[in-house]
Amino acid sequence: MRSLPAPQPLQEPPARRRRPRVAGIAVLLVFAATLAAAAEVRLAPRDAALLDTLQRRGVAYFTEQSHPVSGLTRDRAPWREGAGSSTAPSSVAATGFALTAWCIGEERGWLLPGEARRRVLAALRTVAERHAHERGWLYHFVDAATGERVWRSEASTIDTALFLQGALFAREYLRDPEVSALVEFIYRRIDWRWALNGGETLSHGWRPEGGFIPHRWDSYAEMMGLYLLGIGAPDGPLPAAAWRAWRRGPWVERGGRRFIQCGPLFTHQYAHAWFDFRGRRDGGVDYWSNSVDATLAQREWSVAQRARFPLWSENLWGLTASDSARGYLAWGTPGPDEDLSDGTLVPCAPGGSLPFAPRECLDALHRMREAGGATVWGRYGFADAFNPHTGWVAPDVIGINVGIMVVMAENLRGGLVWREFMRAPEVRRGMRLAGLAPAEPRAVLAVLPP
Repeated sequence: MRSLPAPQPLQEPPARRRRPRVAGIAVLLVFAATLAAAAEVRLAPRDAALLDTLQRRGVAYFTEQSHPVSGLTRDRAPWREGAGSSTAPSSVAATGFALTAWCIGEERGWLLPGEARRRVLAALRTVAERHAHERGWLYHFVDAATGERVWRSEASTIDTALFLQGALFAREYLRDPEVSALVEFIYRRIDWRWALNGGETLSHGWRPEGGFIPHRWDSYAEMMGLYLLGIGAPDGPLPAAAWRAWRRGPWVERGGRRFIQCGPLFTHQYAHAWFDFRGRRDGGVDYWSNSVDATLAQREWSVAQRARFPLWSENLWGLTASDSARGYLAWGTPGPDEDLSDGTLVPCAPGGSLPFAPRECLDALHRMREAGGATVWGRYGFADAFNPHTGWVAPDVIGINVGIMVVMAENLRGGLVWREFMRAPEVRRGMRLAGLAPAEPRAVLAVLPP
């Protein structure tokens, strides 16, 4: 059994060299595949103000809805002022987003110096010592105070990966010895090959009542980061062949765009929130361009639905997994016989795709604020979802949907998350073994707001 790293007293971390902030004209390194898009990005003061407010309120979710002792983040919470406190359990994926959001908050001056480290350490200690797990795979939902399993939830492979992505970013950003030791302990504890369950692809998870879930991560979805972390793992890694074992497809064409069909936009966003796929191919697929095309294709499809949903437009669109008047639904750009749409819109659909199509996604977020006003905008930013045709508005925000907007807005604004996360040796090793070699970068000038 591995021994836990000895806890260190909470103290002011050594002074970190602040990253220089550049006003006016800044040089952004972008890859050839995204030169055209990057050259057109211009964050006007109105855009910067929207992202600043959206991120600040998102960071507030992760500070207010994380347990003050355990550091674990609740899955959801009411967004209206005066709606009361959340009683939801913790989602391990939401905690992964929190680890990243706290560092963003401190970098931007919304948290006091040292607060990100304190919060990160609290969460990592809980996950290392008390959070329910099976062979290192963390249970999806646990009691926020105790870390004990709730709702007969599964030891989830994808949610463990989302947590680990947040933990690796926090390690690289904070560069703190105790944070590093805890992240290494949690990472090394994961039994990657056990989760293959005798196959070539990873199981979705495991439950003590019935063993492995029959579904596998065997086709394109949000799980690319899961495989890359497994292939690059420091102990008992996945074989590099696991990267080629899952299916790329089905391919579809919409409006002259060809991409892998996977309807809800979160499937095209989550791995990209931390992994920088720009200019990288594994020999056949450009995953960055695939997400760009999937985002823009959903916008074009939404415009074509105006006979059904007259308020949808080129500036009012967006579907991904969210709450709805019919419960939680994983909806998006439909394939054959998959159209669940009822006119509902989900702000984190464009919010989580900001780097892929900056102008189109920013315009959608501006329009959502204008169209919904105070009925959809509150303490933590946008409500999880709303239907402008019926007046229905979700009573909650969901942690992972808040988190993807905070992280992707930061990547659009300056690339902080990509830059720090991609320094991790495990990440570099996983991408190298998967055959995701980088192309030569080129520099372009982009005008940024002061």
